[in-house]
Amino acid sequence: MADKLRDAEDRLLGLMFQAESIADDGFSKRIVTRIRRRMWLRRLALPIAMLVGGSIAIKPIAQLSVAVSKLLTVVPMELLETPIAVFPQLQYIVLGAMLLVAGMLGLRMLED
Repeated sequence: MADKLRDAEDRLLGLMFQAESIADDGFSKRIVTRIRRRMWLRRLALPIAMLVGGSIAIKPIAQLSVAVSKLLTVVPMELLETPIAVFPQLQYIVLGAMLLVAGMLGLRMLED
């Protein structure tokens, strides 16, 4: 049935593409292997760069952690302890989230 729907130009175009393939002596396979090799290089470039950068950054990170631990011994403990009154109560957080969701739904309904 699909052949009946094609006109003369479609049939002519189909005949042009039915020609035998040209012998390329493995050229196509070489190109495909080059493309695949480049794809693997691109896939591995970022993880390898992360490993190299991470290995270079190990020493400064260790020094930074030592410096932070020394700093924490100097800072008074009263500054590190946060009182509970600083944080808002849970009911206000839930109420704010509900108002946010209701506002977003209302705006979406206004758009429609």
